[in-house]
Amino acid sequence: MRRTVAGATAVPADADLTVVVLAPTDPMTRGQLRRMADLARDEGHRVRWEEARGGPTAPFATIGGLSGLLRRADRVVMGDPFSRYVQLLLTITRARDLVVVDDGTATMEFVAQLARGERLVRWHRKGGRPGPRDLLFAPVSSSARRRLTPSARRRVEVFSSMPVRETPEGVTVTANDFSWTRARFGPPRITRSADMVGTSLVETGVVDGDAYLEAVRTLAKAHGTTRYFAHRRESTEKLHRLARETGLEIVRPDLPLELIARRGPIGRTILSFPSTVVHTLPLALAGTGVRVAVCDIDPAWLTENASPRAQGFLSGVTGTARDVHRLTSVSLA
Repeated sequence: MRRTVAGATAVPADADLTVVVLAPTDPMTRGQLRRMADLARDEGHRVRWEEARGGPTAPFATIGGLSGLLRRADRVVMGDPFSRYVQLLLTITRARDLVVVDDGTATMEFVAQLARGERLVRWHRKGGRPGPRDLLFAPVSSSARRRLTPSARRRVEVFSSMPVRETPEGVTVTANDFSWTRARFGPPRITRSADMVGTSLVETGVVDGDAYLEAVRTLAKAHGTTRYFAHRRESTEKLHRLARETGLEIVRPDLPLELIARRGPIGRTILSFPSTVVHTLPLALAGTGVRVAVCDIDPAWLTENASPRAQGFLSGVTGTARDVHRLTSVSLA
């Protein structure tokens, strides 16, 4: 939602913008979205909160309630083109302008897949055999991919801070430089200690849980880390174990980390594993003197179920990041 509001500065002043939230079930994500909905309202935008996952009939009520709005819209802005919900709603709209706003690592994969004409699959699932739900949803996914392909009747734009290597023919790429975030928040107070940013690579089955905990412990000790900013998808059990075995203060942010960092206080050094923040935090914290350091994922940390592309993709996330300090993967011996 932050990226949608930031991208709205390019929309004509007299445009009628409605922000639709397809509410998730995860409490932490819902909390962040509630706070961002308030910020969107403060910017003068209408916010429509949809309990899209509130029960068996919720999807039908949501789709039915949004059908008219989508058919009338001249421009549709979406946050996650891999979402089955978003793909389903794309089959309804007749908008001539489609805009993807996302600063996540998935943006890099989305643009590359669109350029190669491949089916839309999240990077950590690529290489696996499609399941029954994938096969059932395949016609909708194919339709969404066609709609996200520019044509004489449709313009497609990507608004993101992520590096785009393969730009599909006809797709406009607009860089998010975080000027909206910097203008409205901060500058932050800088502490002398280091902070660490968590990742959900364990929850997605990419990285082994024990290896991850040991890596966090080793990095925290080496850099004098005191706080651990949890990813919204990290499990409560894992976070409790991290707090117990590392002594770190676990912080569950109620806003996206870029806003938390701008509001401060924030550590002089921010440690991270390969993730979105190694691209976004240097932009959000430009001019503050905060150093962002990223630790590569050692291949030995990967689970046996990790996608064959996992190591290459994560290395690419780190390798394309600008204005970050690169750390070698820590030894867990």
